[in-house]
Amino acid sequence: MENTDVARILFEMGDLLELLDENQFKVRAYRQAAQVIDTLPTPVSELVRDGTLTALPGIGEGIAGRIAELVEHGTFEEHDRLAARVPPGVLELLEIEGVGPKTVSSVWMGLGIRDIDALEVACRSGRILEAPRMGELRARAILQAIARHRARKGRMLLHRALWIADEIVARLREVHGALRVEACGSVRRRLETVGDLDVLVGSKDPGPVTRTFVGMPEVASVVSEGPTKSSVRLKVGLQVDLRIVAPETFGAALHYFTGSKAHNIALRTRALRRGIKLSEYGVFDREGRRLGGAEEKDVFEIVGLPWIPPEIREGSGEIEAAEAGKLPRLIEEKDVLGDMHVHSDASSDGQSSLDELADEGKKLGRRYLAITDHSRSRPLGLDADALRAHARQVASVDRKRGGRPKLLRGVEVDILPDGSLDLPRDVLTELDWVVASVHSHFTDPEERMTDRIVRALESGVVDVLGHPSGRLIGRRDPYAFDLQRVIDVAKKRGVALEINAQPERLDLSDKACRLARDAGVALVISSDSHAANHLANLRFGVWAARRGWIEAGDVLNTRPWPWDGGERNSERRRIHSEKREARARGGPGGTEGSPRRNER
Repeated sequence: MENTDVARILFEMGDLLELLDENQFKVRAYRQAAQVIDTLPTPVSELVRDGTLTALPGIGEGIAGRIAELVEHGTFEEHDRLAARVPPGVLELLEIEGVGPKTVSSVWMGLGIRDIDALEVACRSGRILEAPRMGELRARAILQAIARHRARKGRMLLHRALWIADEIVARLREVHGALRVEACGSVRRRLETVGDLDVLVGSKDPGPVTRTFVGMPEVASVVSEGPTKSSVRLKVGLQVDLRIVAPETFGAALHYFTGSKAHNIALRTRALRRGIKLSEYGVFDREGRRLGGAEEKDVFEIVGLPWIPPEIREGSGEIEAAEAGKLPRLIEEKDVLGDMHVHSDASSDGQSSLDELADEGKKLGRRYLAITDHSRSRPLGLDADALRAHARQVASVDRKRGGRPKLLRGVEVDILPDGSLDLPRDVLTELDWVVASVHSHFTDPEERMTDRIVRALESGVVDVLGHPSGRLIGRRDPYAFDLQRVIDVAKKRGVALEINAQPERLDLSDKACRLARDAGVALVISSDSHAANHLANLRFGVWAARRGWIEAGDVLNTRPWPWDGGERNSERRRIHSEKREARARGGPGGTEGSPRRNER
């Protein structure tokens, strides 16, 4: 049992505890531990073996013991005891957007609803209205959420699928006769979610490869087994397809099985116009003579194109751009110098100290980190006095460490329902960096949500709009807002848009990235880390940016701090300079915090 499985059961443990109205501290502890394990870059089994689990943020002796038991036995006693009290279908109800533990408990215990099918019947018949705080509008919203849940069911988040793919590839590379092994398909194109895995092996002796593949301990069932193609279903529910090809055709097969379908069709059509046949078996002329195919670059060179990165092989103009010599030089993780959205243990959901964050940032080669803990609207968030004190602490730690990496004084301030910001202007103008984000009222109508965001961007104190669409992939759809209008205002006011690298967010989407880039709006790639080990998640944001055709020059935090803006963003540089000067003068455009909030 490895990271994905352990994280799943820990998340489930938190759900079970909450459904059964157990101690909320334990609920939070299990969920925090699950988040840490879910994004851990090393196998959790290694930490269990080394006895170093408790070195991870948020994992104490008790939960470390449960994890060790999970790794060794696949379960632990407390989980089994609680799971026996909750029907399996009840847990799945929590996966429906907008249906929280209180609602699930009331419909399960009060109405006897034990699965999604029963919930749907109750919504359609009107019986759901017997549940507390349930009206017709909410019943309709639950029906719509059930439809969305079913539409996306069966897909796995990229970071989990990538972990599994890397493990399988590493195992097959150890097999005698496996000359080349690569994961293909949507995981190689770095899609947000993955429906199944494709693994390609170049070998002259397929037998040992096939036997190793179907005999993996993760396999729940063998769907098919053959000398060139085998399929298995893993215990986590994911199907994995293995293709074994001759080494001289590996490059052509790698291209073919990476996809996408639209890209492959467009490239094959181009090849046919040149009298060339292109397939997974190689590249051939009209007489069937092999022209190449051992390397993937052969496929592109023979049809007169440069190599196209997998992330943009979507049939969305990449072939035309390659032909015209206008392919973007896509951003790479090494280009990103700093992280502009990082939470410390000053946030209620943060788990690492400033020194722990700085140590990990230094190890990863980050030159600067913006410490952006939550404002007072969030549970246990910072009010004006607490934020000022925290900013002083950030500056003190930065001086002590000699700026390695530079720690910037920041905040993630809530955009309130009326578009005002959750902290007074004079506090925000004292900071190095202000992230403004929507964290509530996600169901506001499109026009109201757009006006809300626009007012925040026009405040004159916001540097970047955080996780702009508010989505949680597979759990919560983006809220309704006019993206183009927000982009236009962001450009006018010199506000950047964030590409949030949290694997559950990846927000902006690839299409939204292209829209922002084409409009000349600056972007920032941030990890939105809530623990030191989350800083490494920045790579997921880089992949999202690459899928959006983003270059290093489009991203502000590819530059040394303080930023000079770069030639491509001279207009934004001018606007941002004016905004900074207005901040220093205490000029117009700020917003005051909501008087309804209590000061800590």
